[in-house]
Amino acid sequence: MTEYINLKTPLSDSDVEKLEVGDKVRISGILYTARDAAHKRLVEMIESGKDLPFDLKGQLIYYVGPAPAKPGHEIGSAGPTTSYRMDTYTPMFIKMGLKGAIGKGGRSEEVIEAMKEYKAVYLAAVGGAAALIAKRIKKVRIIAFEDLGPEAIRELEVENFPAIVVNDTKGNDLYKIGSDKYKVPF
Repeated sequence: MTEYINLKTPLSDSDVEKLEVGDKVRISGILYTARDAAHKRLVEMIESGKDLPFDLKGQLIYYVGPAPAKPGHEIGSAGPTTSYRMDTYTPMFIKMGLKGAIGKGGRSEEVIEAMKEYKAVYLAAVGGAAALIAKRIKKVRIIAFEDLGPEAIRELEVENFPAIVVNDTKGNDLYKIGSDKYKVPF
């Protein structure tokens, strides 16, 4: 049976420091959604001295633009989006206390270095399982940028949301380790 590490948001330094690449986690608590358009607006707010719609400290941002909810459901399919599009903004958020992000695909060296320096992690949600992931989302509330539609910032209340640690606080990268393991020498 697969062992999971249970995490409850908001996260502390010690919560993320114990995680290692390849660890499977289940997250309960609050996640915030944001994609590139929302990230750009958040940075503009920071640069102009405005308060953000949520406190970054100890939080996780899930890179998702969920589908509309069907009647009787809180949310539609909610699969991860490609993370590198947020790499320009992520180091600033990590420096401000963000403890991690959830998405798919690799991260830049700048993001990995920020995770090492400020104790944060990057988690992968399983792509292709968007309808199943949505079942772990219990409540949804738009908290900012409603005009962005699916890219509005949402507060998600999740229970046992599954993810895998891809980048840990030591700078390890599961994608690189996996690629190196199966590389064919020529």
